[in-house]
Amino acid sequence: MQIGYIGLGLMGGPLARNLIRAGKNVLVYDLKEEAVDRTLEAGSTGEKAASLSDLAGCELVFTSLPLPGHVKGTMLGDDGLYTKLSQGATHIELSTIDPGTANELHTAAAAKGIGYIQCTLGKTPAHAEKAEEPMFIGGDKALVDKYQDIFKIIGIPNYVGSIEASCAVKLISNMIGMTNVAVLAEGIRVGEKAGLDRNQLLELLSDTGARSFQMDVRGPWIAADDFKPRFAVDLALKDVRLGLEMARAWNLDLKAMEAALKYFQKCSESGFGQEDCNAVCKIVGE
Repeated sequence: MQIGYIGLGLMGGPLARNLIRAGKNVLVYDLKEEAVDRTLEAGSTGEKAASLSDLAGCELVFTSLPLPGHVKGTMLGDDGLYTKLSQGATHIELSTIDPGTANELHTAAAAKGIGYIQCTLGKTPAHAEKAEEPMFIGGDKALVDKYQDIFKIIGIPNYVGSIEASCAVKLISNMIGMTNVAVLAEGIRVGEKAGLDRNQLLELLSDTGARSFQMDVRGPWIAADDFKPRFAVDLALKDVRLGLEMARAWNLDLKAMEAALKYFQKCSESGFGQEDCNAVCKIVGE
């Protein structure tokens, strides 16, 4: 089976490398040469695609791209990949996108006789590199089952039912996670006003109900003024925005998450967009 893989960034690159390490024939495409080179170093069965058209003969194509518009621009339209793939091919979409975009892609793929599976990802690039990435998979169950062996190579598959459910799990995860970062930043600011050392505060909070994944992971970075890029403010902003747009479309008013969105908007506008999302603590209290 010839596999195509589009998007070799922080999440896409590790998953593509897992396929190559497993000896799968993978044709990879990315605008950044260094991302392609790093991926091909994983083994001998990877090959560089000179253009998206080179992927036309692939039975299975993955996309892992930053924004919904990037996925649509790649797959849809008169020159999109859906016009080039053969009937019976399958598109597995890994990006963090909204249900509306996913359904638009699904409908367009079906019109061309192409299968569509939404597969959002649950943890970090480090988990992805070790094939320990939780995957939330939605779409036709028979089609998903057809590629179970592939899913098990790249991560930990969890079938969640619909395409909408797959998108929702990731967006809910990121909305909660990013809101937790904003709340953590607020708490640390209050601690500073009380004269508490950041590290001592985190140590004390670790044995209370304040403890969270974000406190364990990002708390020490915030305490050390470490804002180097890991999950950028602009990506956090995008994910929270998409999640809230999804919620609003379902007539939900998520007040705490709406407040967190304003923090990330302000942080991005203040010039911290490419720093890690814990940089939101820089603007808390302003």
